[in-house]
Amino acid sequence: MLLMKDTEIDQEIVTRNFTEMSTVIAKVDDPLLIENFLYSIFTKSEADEIAKRWALVKDLASGLPQREIARRLRLSLCKITRGSRELKKPGSAFKRMLVLAGVTVVEKRKH
Repeated sequence: MLLMKDTEIDQEIVTRNFTEMSTVIAKVDDPLLIENFLYSIFTKSEADEIAKRWALVKDLASGLPQREIARRLRLSLCKITRGSRELKKPGSAFKRMLVLAGVTVVEKRKH
């Protein structure tokens, strides 16, 4: 019998449960229910962190400079850079979710 490592078990739990939650959320046509669910599942500090990450992605999409976002949201440049990289990925989930939220994504021109 092959034994799974703790990290493999943890990843399997995370993957399975994220998939399940995502599937359920996708079926819900009640934003207040989803909001209440998110506030129930996250601690206050986790909810604050998630909300700030969404705010930073919206700010990046609008073309706001990273240093301004860091100052405004009191976040590290490291978190903002990570958000920026995710936003630039082909087929970016961030970008797709922003579009679904009605956020205009400003495409930056390369010099």
